[in-house]
Amino acid sequence: MRTRPTLSWTATGAPLPSTSSLDEVVRVVAERDVVVLSGAGLSTESGIPDYRGEAGSLRRHTPMTYDEFVGSPAGRRRYWARSHLGWRTIARADPNAGHRAVAALRAQGFVAGVITQNVDGLHHAAGTADAVELHGNLDRVLCLGCRKLSPREDLDRRLRAANPDFAATATRVNPDGDADLADEDVRGFRVVACPECGGVLKPDVVFFGENVPRPRVEECYRLVDRSRAMLVLGSSLTVMSGLRFVRHAAKSGKPVVIVNQGETRGDAHATARVHLPLGRALTDVCRILRQPVEP
Repeated sequence: MRTRPTLSWTATGAPLPSTSSLDEVVRVVAERDVVVLSGAGLSTESGIPDYRGEAGSLRRHTPMTYDEFVGSPAGRRRYWARSHLGWRTIARADPNAGHRAVAALRAQGFVAGVITQNVDGLHHAAGTADAVELHGNLDRVLCLGCRKLSPREDLDRRLRAANPDFAATATRVNPDGDADLADEDVRGFRVVACPECGGVLKPDVVFFGENVPRPRVEECYRLVDRSRAMLVLGSSLTVMSGLRFVRHAAKSGKPVVIVNQGETRGDAHATARVHLPLGRALTDVCRILRQPVEP
């Protein structure tokens, strides 16, 4: 069934309609060497909300900023109390049909590389072990003092031990693993320090206002440069950390196909825009290309 096209605008001022047809997606992917850039919209079918959709969390939630986290003990207490609950929801989430389809296309060489803006680890869990996690992963914890990385499970056990009576219930979990909690639930929460040096512990993710590590950015640019086309999946491209790769691909003359339920900041650079649920769309692409998707 075809949906009514919605309009965006190209850089030349001509309208670019979105469509429910997968013809251009299939054509671009079939020619291989595609780099995928994924966003929060790919994980919504796994039960993780996005930031900017109709029910997006930015309508109700202000994400933690880097300056607030490093500069405010109260801010760190608020973050860790909320994330202590929210991370459990992220950790329980399973890859959905979209993640599995990307893994199948990667395994067969249609997709040359995957860059994800998500911090949920679901691309890796689905089998795309070499996906570049642009903004990091909530499963890891970094000490800002000695720079040691440790598993999130270790911190979870320590926070449980330090807060045996913490019985708050999250009213909402956001894509960054930050849950909505009442102030009274946060006030008595005890934060723990690095067991090695006593330093401040931070999730190994890029907060708002923080820069993506330069080596990671350069790796992503190399993936784009080696690719023949870019496929954007479930990202509004609102933040520059992802949009810059779309602009780079378009400037290099590479086709940019965007599959997203809603307009994006990169629409002016797109050669095609598709408005479809990602799990269904990507599974159909695999079916047309006769690629099995592992359950």
